Amino acid sequence: MASKQIAKDLNGNNTEVVIQTFADRILVLVTQLGKVGNLIQASLPATTPLLPVPAPDPENPNALLLPPPPPAIQLVPLLGNAPSEHIQTLHNLFVSQIATLVWESESESMMQPARRSVVVGIALRKQNSSGIGGLDDSERATFSAVMGMVEELLKQ
Repeated sequence: MASKQIAKDLNGNNTEVVIQTFADRILVLVTQLGKVGNLIQASLPATTPLLPVPAPDPENPNALLLPPPPPAIQLVPLLGNAPSEHIQTLHNLFVSQIATLVWESESESMMQPARRSVVVGIALRKQNSSGIGGLDDSERATFSAVMGMVEELLKQ
């Protein structure tokens, strides 16, 4: 199957997302550096249900509504590693959410009888983040924008 690709400027960083489907897996590349980066595989047993998208927040009606990643998701690092624990957590967050979006899209299309693993390559520019207390505003903005890009590609 042909790959899908999108590129946008996120906070001054050219950000590309590519989705390539294979018979047994789906590859998603997210890069601001022009390379594959850290490869992580996400898998989820076919018997594990996907959780519904939460209701809109009346205090933030324009917020991107994303299905929550299932607790049973399994992340396996394949190649590369993050330079810090904070970045590794950030990568895991990206991979879990991207995989959940892919699985949600596949379940809606009913094209695949079995849930395929999702391999995500992630190479993002280092943010000027303290890395303390969770995500900062620029990391949140990048996360939301990348998830919007992934959703846009999945709807094509």
